[in-house]
Amino acid sequence: MPSQKQLRWAQLRVGLTVVFAVVVLAFLIFLMSGTTGLFTPTLRLVSYTESAGGLRNGAPVRLQSVDIGNVESIRIVNHQSPTGTSTPVEIVMKVNAKFQPFVHTDSQMLLSTAGVLGETFIDIDSTQAKGGVVANNSELPSKEVPDIQDVVRSSQSTLQNVTVLVNRLDRIVSAVEDQKGSVGKLIYDKQLYNNLNSSVAQVNGMLNDINNGQGSLGKLITDDSMYTRANATIDKLNTIADNVNNGNGTIGKLIHDPSLYDNANQTLAKANQLMDGINKGEGGLGKFAKDPEFAKKLDLLVTNLSTITAELQAGKGSAGKLLKDPSLYDNADQMIVESRNLVTAIRKDPKTYLSIKLHVF
Repeated sequence: MPSQKQLRWAQLRVGLTVVFAVVVLAFLIFLMSGTTGLFTPTLRLVSYTESAGGLRNGAPVRLQSVDIGNVESIRIVNHQSPTGTSTPVEIVMKVNAKFQPFVHTDSQMLLSTAGVLGETFIDIDSTQAKGGVVANNSELPSKEVPDIQDVVRSSQSTLQNVTVLVNRLDRIVSAVEDQKGSVGKLIYDKQLYNNLNSSVAQVNGMLNDINNGQGSLGKLITDDSMYTRANATIDKLNTIADNVNNGNGTIGKLIHDPSLYDNANQTLAKANQLMDGINKGEGGLGKFAKDPEFAKKLDLLVTNLSTITAELQAGKGSAGKLLKDPSLYDNADQMIVESRNLVTAIRKDPKTYLSIKLHVF
């Protein structure tokens, strides 16, 4: 039977073995899971930004969303960017050397967040990078992206506008509920509902009459004779179109007979010749259009006619008195009356007026 001392020594050896195994296991797990282990070759990259944005030491460094390293340190320094902007936050990153060919000197460093409430990490964007491959202690340009606070600040004006809009909608809904305005009356006016219901009933009655073949529309829809007549009319129109295409009839000859075009062309040519002659002052129409003496004579004639018309309107001369003197009309009317009376007297006693006396010497 082992002594007490031997048992304690056996228990100590077991405990030391377990502790050593746990340490070795943790070390192996660290080497297998970490991107930058103790024996993994790494390179340091530096970037400067205006704000750390909640970034912490040990935060992941990712290239196109793939883990390639961790944040080594974050500190405040006195640094000016090439554009003159103050970027006081220095971020030192430790990156696995095997990803060095994928990181370029013009790759951009962005602070991103895993989800809305997730931790902040560094995301290196090389999609548009065309520079050379980075070396140890190379500086990466940073790209500022708005964080959640910037989004909230920028959305305050939008929220205020939404609040104003909601208040306006609330007033509109209140006005509608109080039966104000056209929309309120449209919703709550019972008379409007009754009128609409009556109109719908009338429309239904009209549709029923049409379906039953009553009225003009009903006959137009249900009467087959209308279709037959329309079909016959279409056949006649097709016949007319065929005749026109075949050159039959006046319209067909008008479309297909080339002599009409030739005659029209000749007529236009003669009309052009006539217009050229008129423009040159040839013939009666040409002299009428171009001769200034004829124009003067025509103007004198119009002036004389205007003078004569004015004198006639004034009652001057024989023709003027003939138009304006009422005594001529009275005398002529009296003569017609007397002539009519004479004819009447002759008809009554023709012997008195038509007797012939012969005197023999």
